[in-house]
Amino acid sequence: MNELILGIPAQYIAVAIMGMVYAVIIAEKMNQAVIALVASSLAIILGLLNQEQAIEAVDFNTLFLLIGMMVIVGIMKETGIFQYVAIVAAKSVRASPRGLMAVLSVITAVFSAFLDNVTTVMLIVPIVILLTEQLKLKPFPFLLAQIIFSNVGGTATLIGDPPNILIGSAVGLSFTDFLFNMGPAIVCIIIVMLGVFDLFWGRHLTTSMRARAHLLRYEPAKALKNHTLLIKSFFVLGLVMAGFTLGHNFLHIETGTTALAGAALLMFLDGFGHKLTEKNKKAHAAFHEVEWDTIFFFLGLFIVVASLEHTGLLALAAQQITSLTDGDFTKTGMVILWASTFFSAFVNNIPFVATMIPVIQSMGDTFGQGDALNPLWWSLVLGACLGGNGTLIGASANVMVASFADRAGHSISFMKYIALGLPLTLLTIAIANVYLLLVYFL
Repeated sequence: MNELILGIPAQYIAVAIMGMVYAVIIAEKMNQAVIALVASSLAIILGLLNQEQAIEAVDFNTLFLLIGMMVIVGIMKETGIFQYVAIVAAKSVRASPRGLMAVLSVITAVFSAFLDNVTTVMLIVPIVILLTEQLKLKPFPFLLAQIIFSNVGGTATLIGDPPNILIGSAVGLSFTDFLFNMGPAIVCIIIVMLGVFDLFWGRHLTTSMRARAHLLRYEPAKALKNHTLLIKSFFVLGLVMAGFTLGHNFLHIETGTTALAGAALLMFLDGFGHKLTEKNKKAHAAFHEVEWDTIFFFLGLFIVVASLEHTGLLALAAQQITSLTDGDFTKTGMVILWASTFFSAFVNNIPFVATMIPVIQSMGDTFGQGDALNPLWWSLVLGACLGGNGTLIGASANVMVASFADRAGHSISFMKYIALGLPLTLLTIAIANVYLLLVYFL
């Protein structure tokens, strides 16, 4: 599309609109959903694409998956299961600060893989702050661990990190595809990161026996508020997890449909047996758990990225990358890994991945279609998800942790974080680089 709009080449306008989105996200001067909707509206009004093309560009599978999982986790939260896990974790290490850092890090990584990293930190970070205050410890190393391990754990599965949802939905990669291909790398990275955190922080943490004794008096069973709902939640979550694997591979049911069906079933079971007014109250509470600004941010972003595609810019970008690497498949994978690491560290990884998906798809003409491109997708997954650890704005989970810390009076400065987060990120990417070379490119 080389036509002029208002006397300006359409490609320039598309770049300007996307640049506006990035600039506002970095500056944090406006709600992300608002700027994405403004930008997408401009793209349609100015004629970069029409309304039909805009609707086709929206990946409803991704939106359905996000909405469904937000509802399920929101209802589960009411059972107290997450507080229960935290107390059990503290007791399992006798409230040892060193052990607590390690076990909370592992819990965060695992929860991030099977729920999603943003939801996980929303649930775990307040508990981490409470536990560190009880033990009279500085919370910063624990909060840093929450950010790092939430993004590392989220890399392992389809639903663990929003970029994975985007990639999996666009390419047709299943829950098991992610788990089997990313799982081994993530396990290695978690082990290394546990060692690093213990070396630099864990072994230096000390507290009084009185503080530990006070924490050990907490009774995990008292954290559980609704055993009946807990059973219903685990039943539905089990069905959803089975649906992610069996439904996608054998029944050809998309993950978004599975998540929405699970959310609907859990809301039905939660309201079953109650009067209509109570059912309505529970349904409204469940829908309130959906982060609608995130949903509308994605919706607007899909349209903005589509405007770049319609102007031919993404195809041009793909040509430039393959030209830069001389059409070498291994070099292309490494460029994608490190470029996505850099961009995801300094710009939220969601818009970057949304931009890169059609770029990599355009490389099918050079490297082959379908499974032939999978190593490039894994390079993008690792670079974008792990690269998000580089700065406080690199991933949505980072912003969420910083927000909780600030409200609790433990502000994390941008520069203090980057001084530690960036080196740790580069270490994880170095491990990912070796893994990619050994498993996919050599």
